[in-house]
Amino acid sequence: MNLRELLRARTRDAAPELVEPLGGGRLRCHACGHRCPIPKGAEGVCKVRFNHDGRLLVPWGYAAGVQCDPVEKKPFFHAWPGGLAYSFGMLGCDLHCAYCQNWVTSQALRDPQAVVPPRDLSPGALVGDAIAQGARLVVSTYNEPLITAEWAVAVFREAREAGLATGFVSNGNGTPRAIEFLRPWIDLYKVDLKSFDDRRYRELGGRLQPILDTIRHLHVDGVWVEIVTLLVPGFNDSDGELRRLTAFVAGVSPDIPWHVTAFHQDYRMRTSPDTTPAMLVRAAAIAREAGLRYVYAGNAPGRVGALEDTCCHACGERLIARVGYHIREYRLTERGACPRCGTAIPGRWGARFEGQRASRPFLPHDRTRLAVI
Repeated sequence: MNLRELLRARTRDAAPELVEPLGGGRLRCHACGHRCPIPKGAEGVCKVRFNHDGRLLVPWGYAAGVQCDPVEKKPFFHAWPGGLAYSFGMLGCDLHCAYCQNWVTSQALRDPQAVVPPRDLSPGALVGDAIAQGARLVVSTYNEPLITAEWAVAVFREAREAGLATGFVSNGNGTPRAIEFLRPWIDLYKVDLKSFDDRRYRELGGRLQPILDTIRHLHVDGVWVEIVTLLVPGFNDSDGELRRLTAFVAGVSPDIPWHVTAFHQDYRMRTSPDTTPAMLVRAAAIAREAGLRYVYAGNAPGRVGALEDTCCHACGERLIARVGYHIREYRLTERGACPRCGTAIPGRWGARFEGQRASRPFLPHDRTRLAVI
């Protein structure tokens, strides 16, 4: 069997909330911002959700890979620092970014070089493995989790029952229906805000507006949101674009952490120069001017000064010191406040720092059932 046949054998009906009959056997999928109208026998832009005789079938019952990550790698800097995120992914994406670092999973069925076989498993098996590794949360990532939302929710139900938190690492190209479907089962959501130029988004295979709508919707619904922008020289790094982007984020809430991260040449984008630490520092300064209180620079550990640390927005006290994914110092009170001035720091904090579970990604102990990214 080829990869398409393997994946089509691992499906089930879409959640009713995410499908709309259009008549004549056509169905509209509401999992992502494309809202594909899909005739019988056809598939959506993502290539993993398809219309089979008037039924929308969606990915189910497998993982293409798992990995144990520091929660800071996702990156979540305001959610249980030092904790372990048990990360799992399926296959497929609704965008086709030329610089994708997870292209072997995200571009499956679109790129013949992207071939990762699925491994059968149950939600209980994933969650049991997460508990065995000492994870604090379970995260759907590596491919675009919106297009595999039904499977993520099945895993998250089990995770919640086991006392674990849950999260998405996503491009944010959602719909109101998708966010409402996820909302009861999700704690954290990282959105890649790749640009603030709709023309650039169309080069990647999407549109800007659905991402902006998703960010607003998630924040209003009380999901903890952190936003990442990969700074690509010549693509999205102009001062004007960064001012517009960070002003938008600050307008939703100045408390949303914004991570500006360094690009390196990857996949099909081999001509743009790598991002320098000085470029990250410049972008961070623009974000501060826009009113954002928590600005971080990533992919350049030890080379961006205090931009890896969390400081109190009221008095400037350093509360969490980091180098890369490693927590060097943790000073928040048990209520998640600054010990110097008492200001509450927005985020999802434990009553105490539970120690550094891992300072780098690692493979689960049991490698027999699951492929690893």
